[in-house]
Amino acid sequence: MEAQNYSNHRKYVPLFHMVLFPVLVLTLGGASVNLYQSIGDHQRIYSASLILVLVLCSIGIFFLCRIFALKAQDRAIKAEENLRHYVLTGKLLDGRLTVRQIVGLRFASDEEFVELARKAAAENIGEEEIKQSIRTWRADHYRV
Repeated sequence: MEAQNYSNHRKYVPLFHMVLFPVLVLTLGGASVNLYQSIGDHQRIYSASLILVLVLCSIGIFFLCRIFALKAQDRAIKAEENLRHYVLTGKLLDGRLTVRQIVGLRFASDEEFVELARKAAAENIGEEEIKQSIRTWRADHYRV
């Protein structure tokens, strides 16, 4: 497995990102065309509008299932990094840190984690800047 770093740490799931989403977009286009062509045809308008509503619901589910999964992972990461900080320092993470900052800190090695967490809280450094300032990357292959 290739060593993880800032430039390659984002993970894409081909079936989800490159197959399902384009299929949903194409289906939305087809359902829209079908509805447009059904205008004036009282036999088809109901089923065409129902199909469009179902496609829109599917797109909503597509985004919500991704958001819900990421929120659950963020919550787990926050707990893990809080425990790691406690093990290293005997104190919980600074309350000023946002979830996004903590998510960025998870890639820092133990040697630089505590100082980077302090700096992130004091200077309100964003997630991307935190990730870019990490010298020794700690891979996370479990996040999807």
